[in-house]
Amino acid sequence: MDRRLVYSPVGILLMLMFAFLLFIVVGFLFLDLARTAFTKIGFSWSQALFVLLASLFASSINIPVTNLECSTPLVRERYVRAFGISYRVPVVDVVSCQTLLAVNVGGAVIPSLISVALVLRFPEALYYALISIVFVALLTNRVAKPVKGLGIVTPALLPPLSAALAAILLVYFGGAPHDLIFLIAYVGGTLGTLIGADILNLNKIRDLGAPVASIGGAGTFDGVFLSGIIAVLLV
Repeated sequence: MDRRLVYSPVGILLMLMFAFLLFIVVGFLFLDLARTAFTKIGFSWSQALFVLLASLFASSINIPVTNLECSTPLVRERYVRAFGISYRVPVVDVVSCQTLLAVNVGGAVIPSLISVALVLRFPEALYYALISIVFVALLTNRVAKPVKGLGIVTPALLPPLSAALAAILLVYFGGAPHDLIFLIAYVGGTLGTLIGADILNLNKIRDLGAPVASIGGAGTFDGVFLSGIIAVLLV
């Protein structure tokens, strides 16, 4: 290929400016889509923006619950150097280790409170919301992966896709009222992800060697946060 056909039409500084503008535009579009999703489940624009920003900023806040004792010995690596070559020697240290179990405010507390408030506001949606929660929880639990030193990790897009699918099936084939489709998608996506990824895997957390395991945080926050937004937008 002729190298003269592959070149940047503008200077590097202008390219960086374009990239920055693109980042800003995409960010505002995401916020607008997120606010749209929340308004579809009964929030005003100001309430939707407040909930969205509260979830994002509160994602760094974790409420400690208890300490979990490790049930298996820790495996640490030691390196022995000989003739200029390092050899890795795994060393099993039987030491007491603890994992602090916490609850993430932005990824667990706020979405759960919103879900409960929605169900209390529309009690006729409880039956369908429970079905959606079970459906999402089972699928999420099947793919949730314990990661050493981190916690439970889930694919970010699976929970919202499964929640949207559950809401669509319940409305068009399960007899659920059509005006509840957004509520079913949100509640199923958020609570289903929390239960399937974190709650059902609590017995695995103590052996991951993570200093802190946060319900609704780390590898689960994106799944919970995106579930409520994307699921509602998909339906």
